[in-house]
Amino acid sequence: MFAIACIAVLASCTQKEPITLEVKTQYGVLEGFEEDGVKKFLGVPFAQAPVGELRWKAPQPVQAWEGVRSAKQFGDDPMQPNIFGDMSFRGSGRSEDCLYLNIWTTAATTADALPVLIYFNGGGLMAGSGSEPRYDGSSISKEGVICVTANYREGVFGFFAHPDLTASSEYKGSGNYGFLDQVAAIKWVKENISAFGGNPDKITIVGESAGSFSVSLLMCSPLSKDLIAGAMLSSGAEVLPFQPTSQADADAAGAELLKQAGISSLADAMALNADSLQKLLPPRGMSSVVLDGYFMKESADEVFEKGQQAQVPLLAGWNSLEGTPLQTLRDKAPTLENYKNAMKAQFGDMTDEIFKAYGLETDEDVLSQKGLDLASDLFTGFPTWKACDYHAKSGLPVYRYHYMHPRPQVSAKMGDKVGALAGGVREKTKDEKKAEAQQPAIAPGAVHSADIEYAMGTLSNNEYYDWNDDDYAISKLFLTYYANFCKTGNPNGKGLPQWTAITKDNLDAAPVMKIDVESKEVASPEKENAYRTLEKFYRSKK
Repeated sequence: MFAIACIAVLASCTQKEPITLEVKTQYGVLEGFEEDGVKKFLGVPFAQAPVGELRWKAPQPVQAWEGVRSAKQFGDDPMQPNIFGDMSFRGSGRSEDCLYLNIWTTAATTADALPVLIYFNGGGLMAGSGSEPRYDGSSISKEGVICVTANYREGVFGFFAHPDLTASSEYKGSGNYGFLDQVAAIKWVKENISAFGGNPDKITIVGESAGSFSVSLLMCSPLSKDLIAGAMLSSGAEVLPFQPTSQADADAAGAELLKQAGISSLADAMALNADSLQKLLPPRGMSSVVLDGYFMKESADEVFEKGQQAQVPLLAGWNSLEGTPLQTLRDKAPTLENYKNAMKAQFGDMTDEIFKAYGLETDEDVLSQKGLDLASDLFTGFPTWKACDYHAKSGLPVYRYHYMHPRPQVSAKMGDKVGALAGGVREKTKDEKKAEAQQPAIAPGAVHSADIEYAMGTLSNNEYYDWNDDDYAISKLFLTYYANFCKTGNPNGKGLPQWTAITKDNLDAAPVMKIDVESKEVASPEKENAYRTLEKFYRSKK
């Protein structure tokens, strides 16, 4: 009888529960909707609203609700000014009450235990939202991966430190609230995703730009590194040459910021409404992570060097046109001499050595892929490479890519507009119109953030460009690599170009997947030497 009872208990524990449009979480029942075979649960709170006394505090667990809560529309987007005017949002507005996530699932039952992808948006830690159409999870969910996008506090609401905040917090730190929101989102997913047919032990996190920097930190934070099964970086990592800020320096900077804004005390800042606060304390560029002794106790470099980061597979890469030499040359002719002179302010005595390592030897090289590689590496390429290098040296598999494919032309129906940084379009300026005929030609490539719609299968959500068959084929390939990685920790699959992992045994000629119309794996000792040379420079400046 005892054995029969045990079997009955085991059967009940593994019983399949159908995934309907009403899902019971640990905090209450959510009602979503279905569209094109995908169940969607939007605007799901994963923490209490960080308003009032909870402004500039670590996120607090969401409070349970009675009855059925509608999850059919996106929650408010994070507070942010229009930094990137071409960003497109689907949230109901912008407010401090922004800690919501969104779920796309095709699971039929809880026994499906599908892998999970959590995407953290880019935007310099100043802008962006999980509601942006380019991060939509419908396509990857159809590949058998539950997709989650999660908001986090940005700008002054997410990354403001102050001596009084530090003194009053339980962990005696302040300034990392946006990162702590990301941790809270991962924990909510870990605790609740099984009710949506997901596997809480198969969570992969990914981000682009600021989201990628965030993921590299989440791989190192003691609060999150053991919660994930995989990580993907898209254009960025918070490692060399980026350095964290001490709590004392962050506190001093916050106090000075209030002083410059004419705000006499933290209490006065707390009393301001969100709009007034944002006007007085606008975002000032991507923040450094603060060594608050809680989210981060030491730099990500130190964690990686000790091999104490998340022990998971990593897929990471960046784009071929993250930056251009023209940004440094400004109005000067793109000659080798002018470019060297412009870079001497940064590279000093190592200028010739770095240029030689990148193969920059003639005027023609400056605006070729060689010149674009150096400019791109100085923006996001090198730190992403270094995170890959650290991770592979730890004995963990790393799948590195270089995304090469340029977006197509802006659709003619957009009129006289040009592509913009966040995937939208903007008006062409008078100076741009005037300079068009004189603009030197640069090698074509994929600009910063151009990979997002391809990797997430959301090209059709962006009506600004004339997508063609090549674009959709590349997107299908990229999306499949993403989905396979979430499922197995390995992007490879039947019919796909073979992608070899970088390990500590092949670092000198690391295999890299070049994603383009004809995607293929390449290994270049010369390029690895260029990265090592740039690393030598950065370490000489520490």
